[in-house]
Amino acid sequence: MTIGAAAAMRAIVDKQSRLLIADDWRDYRLLDSGAGQKLEQAGRYTFVRPDAQALWRPRLAEKAWANADAVFTGGGEDDEGGRWRFERPLPERWPLAWEGIRFLGRPTPFRHLAFFPEHSVHWRFAQDAVKAQGGQPEVLNLFGYTGLASLACAAAGAKVTHVDASKKAIGFARENQAEAGLADKPIRWIADDAFAFVQRELRRGRRYDGVILDPPKYGRGPNGEIWRLEEGLGPLLDACAQLLRKDPADAASASGFLIATVYAVRLSSVALAQVAADALPQTGVLEYGDMTLPHASDDRLLPTAIYARWRG
Repeated sequence: MTIGAAAAMRAIVDKQSRLLIADDWRDYRLLDSGAGQKLEQAGRYTFVRPDAQALWRPRLAEKAWANADAVFTGGGEDDEGGRWRFERPLPERWPLAWEGIRFLGRPTPFRHLAFFPEHSVHWRFAQDAVKAQGGQPEVLNLFGYTGLASLACAAAGAKVTHVDASKKAIGFARENQAEAGLADKPIRWIADDAFAFVQRELRRGRRYDGVILDPPKYGRGPNGEIWRLEEGLGPLLDACAQLLRKDPADAASASGFLIATVYAVRLSSVALAQVAADALPQTGVLEYGDMTLPHASDDRLLPTAIYARWRG
């Protein structure tokens, strides 16, 4: 193949850089950020949590920050260490909702609130893709955490396989399924190492109409498997692309969608997009860029993660 022909083939993938803003919340607000922290409201409660990307000065008065219900102090880039300081009694969990899907918020030992509000941009994208396919598409959600992407896809009509190495996270996800009133929806909850599960699915000949993955920088599977994103991301994306359902009349093409989100790494969204482009079929639209949260009181944006997502 000539260099020109190779370039033409690569150009079949329509790459689009796009900034995503999660501005579709009623039960969550980013009130302020700065000096390495963010002030948030989730339901009735307010929280201060560390955020290394908030390099600017806070805008709200100190009193607004001092009135937070809970503050997470300490902890490193990998969410290790640190602890919550509760300024007043909080329930163990409390109800929240996104677009009619109810779920439970709770402060976790790793500084999170049991959901990532910036991911709403992907939940909507996945729902649109599921509805466009019609019927009952099959979606695989890897590193699925507390299951909100799984619930969004199931609510849109998909049959979902949810995989996470943490049995505790899957327990939270099942509670969210009950809270959402989606107990009758077809969701398989599987505690397993994500990459090992994908490899087994390939050997079984299983295929999916959509794949969602949110891999950590570093992690361990339930049987002691070691995950390092810099080493494993390329092979994992290759394997996930192979899981996408192919058109019987054209084995080189695929339909459906793939969404990949990456946190806490020194990696450009351009690099992530190029790794994804290597793995995915040479057709369709590949978007990439930053995921952000808007501030409730001004026009600032807080960057949270990078992403690449493809739709055939």
